Amino acid sequence: MDNKKGRKYEAVKWMMVFAIGVCTGLVGLFVDFFARLFTQLKFGVVQASVEECSQKGCLALSLLELLGFNLTFVFFASLLVLIEPVAAGSGIPEIKCYLNGVKVPGIVRLRTLLCKVFGVLFSVAGGLFVGKEGPMIHSGAVVGAGLPQFQSISLRKIQFNFPYFRSDRDKRDFVSAGAAAGVAAAFGAPIGGTLFSLEEGSSFWNQGLTWRVLFCSMSATFTLNFFRSGIQFGSWGSFQLPGLLNFGEFKCSDSDKKCHLWTAMDLGFFIAMGVIGGLLGATFNCLNKRLAKYRMRNVHPKPKLVRVLESLLVTLVTTVVVFVASMVLGECRQVTSAAQVGNDSIPLQVTSEDVNSSIKTFFCPNETYNDMATLFFNPQESAILQLFHQDSTFSPVTLALFFVLYFSLACWTYGISVPSGLFVPSLLCGAAFGRLVANVLKSYIGLGHIYSGTFALIGAAAFLGGVVRMTISLTVILIESTNEITYGLPIMITLMVAKWTGDFFNKGIYDIHVGLRGVPLLEWETEVEMDKLRASDIMEPNLTYVYPHTRIQSLVSILRTTVHHAFPVVTENRGNEREFMKGNQLISNNIKFKKSSILTRAGEQRRRSQSMKSYPSSELRNMCDEHVTSEEPGEKEDLLQQMLERRYTPYPNLYPDQSPSEDWTMEERFRPLTFHGLILRSQLVTLLVRGVCYSESQSSASQPRLSYAEMAEDYPRYPDIHDLDLTLLNPRMIVDVTPYMNPAPFTVSPNTHVSQVFNLFRTMGLRHLPVVNAVGEIVGVITRHNLTHEFLQARLRQHYQTL
Repeated sequence: MDNKKGRKYEAVKWMMVFAIGVCTGLVGLFVDFFARLFTQLKFGVVQASVEECSQKGCLALSLLELLGFNLTFVFFASLLVLIEPVAAGSGIPEIKCYLNGVKVPGIVRLRTLLCKVFGVLFSVAGGLFVGKEGPMIHSGAVVGAGLPQFQSISLRKIQFNFPYFRSDRDKRDFVSAGAAAGVAAAFGAPIGGTLFSLEEGSSFWNQGLTWRVLFCSMSATFTLNFFRSGIQFGSWGSFQLPGLLNFGEFKCSDSDKKCHLWTAMDLGFFIAMGVIGGLLGATFNCLNKRLAKYRMRNVHPKPKLVRVLESLLVTLVTTVVVFVASMVLGECRQVTSAAQVGNDSIPLQVTSEDVNSSIKTFFCPNETYNDMATLFFNPQESAILQLFHQDSTFSPVTLALFFVLYFSLACWTYGISVPSGLFVPSLLCGAAFGRLVANVLKSYIGLGHIYSGTFALIGAAAFLGGVVRMTISLTVILIESTNEITYGLPIMITLMVAKWTGDFFNKGIYDIHVGLRGVPLLEWETEVEMDKLRASDIMEPNLTYVYPHTRIQSLVSILRTTVHHAFPVVTENRGNEREFMKGNQLISNNIKFKKSSILTRAGEQRRRSQSMKSYPSSELRNMCDEHVTSEEPGEKEDLLQQMLERRYTPYPNLYPDQSPSEDWTMEERFRPLTFHGLILRSQLVTLLVRGVCYSESQSSASQPRLSYAEMAEDYPRYPDIHDLDLTLLNPRMIVDVTPYMNPAPFTVSPNTHVSQVFNLFRTMGLRHLPVVNAVGEIVGVITRHNLTHEFLQARLRQHYQTL
């Protein structure tokens, strides 16, 4: 690509991220509009029924009406998840995996987006304790992945000839931008969205990407803001509603001179709330993990209808608890005069009339309201605003009961087969806890100066931080949502304390669900102790490889009998080995190192088999043992000398007619291989599908050549080897893979420290890392499975045992 094409490519990228931001904002608008519409419809009917039945004594009828609405909505949400199972949950763990470099099947498909959007709309309207913010992040990521491709597997007939962005790296960058736009649309926090994408997701980051992601987030925020302000207030272009969830502005009323949002003395309470929030979050995660394991064992293996029934059961219990608690457990509290006249403490975004219009007076006389019904019989966003901004008091008993009920039901709900977010339930739960602390400090300890809204916000931050364990991005998201920079320090301290406390017991909720799925997620860095291991300790020495010129039958056999995504391209130069070593002055004269330090695959495999821990296969272990015993006397000889003087059977044909055989001895299985490059499975299958080969009687120059565009034409769904019609292929034909392999992949020496291997692998976004010794032989390959925490721990234990 020349500079002119490069600038054009960059310009198209900027246009794409703008389009992704706008589309994500419109998806948020759609979800918000219809979820609000259905919720208002439901509460309007039920509230009228409750007021009528409270006089006539027919409350059971009102409960049945509420159940009818909720069960219908949740049934639709569950059906959509049956169509596309990946749409269940918040989608954040899956997107986290995708940005970390793991492809989760179906995660960024158009069908997933449709099921997610409609599903979350129904599950929120169905009264479940779920939020629409987590699914917004997933929706943004799907928009980011799909829009630049200009094609969809769900709509196969619609295809544009759009030649750009046909690689995983470009796609991953757009998914980062889409996820950030989702956060920005959900919370009205474009900077928080950018930091979320950086902190939670992307392994591979650069300055240009940061700038584009921020631009995408801004586009999403202002698209959503423009349309929501226009639809709700009729004032197009006024930008009054930045995100789906807005906390309003925290201000003391002008009449109260003693009131401060927070003082230095309050920081002690905030730290204590952070510790409690971390403990509560760890408890929530522990209970939810046990529930998830129970579901994996007892619900998921059963017919799909069982999942729908579980969702309906959760809805039934939630609805009954909400209704009964609102009717029986609430207390009648006085509406304060300040709230009646409508003080100026809350600006246009969330006026005091808004807060007071959502209070519920079930069974309470005039001038009073039912505090439990006000929290339970409102959309969750309104309940959060009540706890942040309602000047009237909530009874401590009500807040404690509300917290316990909400905590239990939210924990049970997260993980059922509906699209569900966790941000809003966690914020609401934490806000109730914070408001409870403020009530206790005010009423029982006599601290009259404290501002209840601040404590509700800090409680919300503490609980949410304890559950999800995010730090930088969550701090900025909460500051942007409150529009109050003075809250920066208390929110940051609380989140840090909550994370440290929670991390002492378990991981964050998203990491737990990633772990339960068995995804090989790479952390930011390895533990210090892991540097006792080298690349040779963690690599996989048992390789499947191809030769530069290989027969078709051999390629098909390799592709059909393995699931590897890349294969080293190697040659076996036994005849030239001695001359090669003599002629390599670099090794023979200049560098005075011990020849025995050169690692070979056979030597490494022998070492591993001696420790009896490497291969579960008893046959191979016995074979290795026999081999080791016979070699015992010569073990102390110079390894390099052995390598040069071994009397091998003649080399197998350059075009092998069979794959490496199970019957080979270890020296045959682990013979020295000169490394030339890496070729991907998708490339090999493409070459076979397109008939790129030549016959034995011709030279390799007669083989047809494919351009890069032709090789990438089927991206992202390359043909599968099992779909290949073998009758069209002549098994004796030969494929020259050298023009298509990567001749210079990143490689490491067998003696490289694990931390260096890990940093190279993660920062460069690799999938395969060949380990090449001092004489150019490949001795093993490292993939992300070899770098997971569990694998490294197992290897470290093995290392200690062999010392």
